[in-house]
Amino acid sequence: MPGDQGHATIGAGDPESHLGVASGLDFAYLHDVPQASQALKTEPAPPVDLPQAASAPWKLVVAKYQQPSTGRSVWQLVNTLVPYAFLWYLMDLSRGVSWWLTLPLAILTAGFQVRVFIISHDCGHGSFFRSRTANDIVGTITGFLTLTPYYHWRWEHSLHHASSGDLDRRGTGDIWTMTVQEYLESSRWKRFSYKLARNPVVLFVIAPLFLFLVWQRFPKARANPRERRSVIWTNVALLVFAAAMSAVFGIRDYVILQLTVLAIAGSAGVWLFYVQHQFEGVYWKRRAEWDYTTAALKGSSFYKLPGILQWFSGNIGFHHIHHLSPRIPNYNLESCHKADPLFQGVKPVTLLSSMKSFTFRLWDERRGKLVGYRGLRRSRRRQEPPTAARPGWSVE
Repeated sequence: MPGDQGHATIGAGDPESHLGVASGLDFAYLHDVPQASQALKTEPAPPVDLPQAASAPWKLVVAKYQQPSTGRSVWQLVNTLVPYAFLWYLMDLSRGVSWWLTLPLAILTAGFQVRVFIISHDCGHGSFFRSRTANDIVGTITGFLTLTPYYHWRWEHSLHHASSGDLDRRGTGDIWTMTVQEYLESSRWKRFSYKLARNPVVLFVIAPLFLFLVWQRFPKARANPRERRSVIWTNVALLVFAAAMSAVFGIRDYVILQLTVLAIAGSAGVWLFYVQHQFEGVYWKRRAEWDYTTAALKGSSFYKLPGILQWFSGNIGFHHIHHLSPRIPNYNLESCHKADPLFQGVKPVTLLSSMKSFTFRLWDERRGKLVGYRGLRRSRRRQEPPTAARPGWSVE
C-alpha cells in the first residue's frame, strides 16, 4: 500500500461499531442472521497502521455508493434473467440440429448463471434493493435458479464476511486452508485428505458439482428453523422444476444440459472465490491481531478481469471493496474503487498473475505468506534437530 501519505491508526475500539461505520454493514439486517452477530462479538483488535487515506474521509466515500438504485437493479434483472431464459430455449432448439451447437450455448448460459448468483448474493447482503422484502424475494428466486437455498446460504456467507482472514475462525464459508505447522502435525490420513481437497481437479471440477448438487441439499446442524426451511423448500421447488424441464427436454437431455451448465458456472464461481482469498500477498492473522478493515483491503483481492468477464461476474473482482462494505451493490463497486486513492493503491491480480494461485497450498505463519508443498520442505528443515555426531566425527 502507498506509504508516502503518512499513517493513521484504525481498527481499535468496539468491533461492532467499527464494522458498522467503517464497512457500512447494516447490523439490524445482519443480526437477523442466526449466529452472525455472535461471530462478530470478538475482542477488539489492536490498532493497525494504514495510510492516512484510510482515516474518516474514505468512510464517507464508501457511504456514497451504498445506496442501491431501483432502476439499475431492475435493469440488471432484465439483462440477466431474460437472456438466461432465452438461452435455455435456444438450447432446446439447437439439440435437434447438433449438440455441437448446444455446447457453446451451454457455456454462455453458464456465464449468465454466474451473474444470476451474483444478484442473489447482493440480495443476501441487503444491497440490491432498498426493501428487505424485495431483496428476500428476488434473492430466493435467483438462489433457486442456482440451486442455492437463499436463507441458509446467507447465514453461512455472513459468517465468512465476519471472519475472513482470521486464522482462528476458519471453517465456515471458506476454502479449507491449513497452516504449515498444522499440516506437519496432522496424521497421514488428514494430510492425504487435505492434498486431495486442494487438488485442482477436485477443487475446481468435482467440488463445485458436489457443492451445488449434494452439499446444499442438507441444512447444517447449527442452522435455525428458517434456514432449515429454506433448504427444504428449495429442494421441493427444484424437484418440481426438474420434472417440468424433463417433460420439455426429456430426462436425459435435461440432465446433460443442467450438469454442463452447472459444472462450468460452478467451476468459474469456485475459481473466483479461490482467487479472491488465495493470492500472493494475502492477509491472514490470528484473532488477537486481526483487523476487519485490513482484512478487507489486504485479505480480499482486486481481481482485474477483462471487461466481458467483469460483466458476467457482476464486478465481484472488486472484492476488496465488497469486503470493506458488503452493502455496496455490485454495479457500484468499480465506481467506489476509483473514488479514493487508498482503494486504487490495492495491487491488482490479473488473469495471468492469478494462475500463480494454483501453486498455493498452505499458510506459512513464520513467513506470513501462502506457500506450496515445496515451501513445506523448508519448514521441515527448520524443525529438524541438528544431526547427531557419528563415532569419530564432531559437529561444530
